[in-house]
Amino acid sequence: MKRNGADGLFTKPSRMADFKNRDKNREKGRDMEKPIDNYWQIRLNALKEALEQNNFEVFVATDTEEAKKIVLERILPATGARSLSWGGSMTYLSTGLYEALKAKPGLEILDTYDKSLSSEQNYELRRQSLLVDLFIAGTNAVTEEGHLVNLDMMGNRACAINFGPKNVVLLIGRNKIVADLDDAMYRVKNYAGPANAMRLDKKTPCVKTSYCEECKSPDRICNVWTITEKSYPKGRIKIVLVNKDLGL
Repeated sequence: MKRNGADGLFTKPSRMADFKNRDKNREKGRDMEKPIDNYWQIRLNALKEALEQNNFEVFVATDTEEAKKIVLERILPATGARSLSWGGSMTYLSTGLYEALKAKPGLEILDTYDKSLSSEQNYELRRQSLLVDLFIAGTNAVTEEGHLVNLDMMGNRACAINFGPKNVVLLIGRNKIVADLDDAMYRVKNYAGPANAMRLDKKTPCVKTSYCEECKSPDRICNVWTITEKSYPKGRIKIVLVNKDLGL
């Protein structure tokens, strides 16, 4: 109830006032979320500059849908790619690009995710993937100086990032950003590695301890390190930074 002017009468607020108050509350709720996104946007913009200094071509997306549009509408046409493949990446799958690219006509797809392939066929396809026009993957960590750090089981993803495919697209969530190489290696060995071993149901000690035990297990997924300081040639590696936590 509110007092209505000098006559001292009380009246109910109008329904319009109720709706306005609800809208204000909704806006307030949205504002409470914005500091987190704004914080990461600043970090991503700074990282973009660092990566560009290292000859990477860099895009920044607010979410996975925008990341997908950047790849389909900007990167893919610019490269003129006719053959594509990819490395193992939860971030890539979360964008919906896997389904979108497979449905796109005129592309030769080397689908290493195809579960109908035998292990021998899949291995051969991974070898052939090193010669495609466009290779898509994620990264295990990226430092604030703009260096990429990756650790592979077979090495096909790490190798393709650095040599082979004519163009590479890396989709990177904000959760992959670390201060320096020491932090990157710690993150990979003691978070991404064990978590991926759990996801893949590997029989390794880290599945039980959550930390790297420098094991000799045949299921070990941590075999091939790469540190990519710069893109060569300039612009060959295209990076889409996404303002969301994605992948491991």
